[in-house]
Amino acid sequence: MHVNLIGNYLEDFKEGELVKHAPSKTIFESDNNIFSLLTMNWHPVHTNTEYAKNGQHGKILVVGTFVFSIVVGMTVNDISGKAIANLDYEKVEHLAPVFIGDTICAETEVLSVRKSSSKPDRGVVYVETTGFNQKDEAVIRFRRHVLVKSGIHDEAGSD
Repeated sequence: MHVNLIGNYLEDFKEGELVKHAPSKTIFESDNNIFSLLTMNWHPVHTNTEYAKNGQHGKILVVGTFVFSIVVGMTVNDISGKAIANLDYEKVEHLAPVFIGDTICAETEVLSVRKSSSKPDRGVVYVETTGFNQKDEAVIRFRRHVLVKSGIHDEAGSD
């Protein structure tokens, strides 16, 4: 028997629920550098200390899509671990800069839950996730629709 312990089934989500995600992550210079290299984002504000010194913030700015990726990852155990698919991401807002050495954490509000009208083994959960730095300042916020398995049908189909 294979048991998937990660994530929640559709029936586990409650509209209005606020989920505080357990993992947090301190952003290291190596994290930002590797992400910049992997994604071919070599803008000097992310990779060049001398250039960044003369910019708006006076220091290296962490790549915004890295912050987005980290925060999405923090939600997997609670939100998308039993997902069939992330259907969309919308209204991604970068609310404040993130710097090397910042520690990021996240929370997600369940905005709505609906069963699929055409496939009873699944449904859509609509959520809004906010990432915060160590000063409890919101740094990123986004919404997404997640297609999630129904526990009723998943348990009935397992051995």
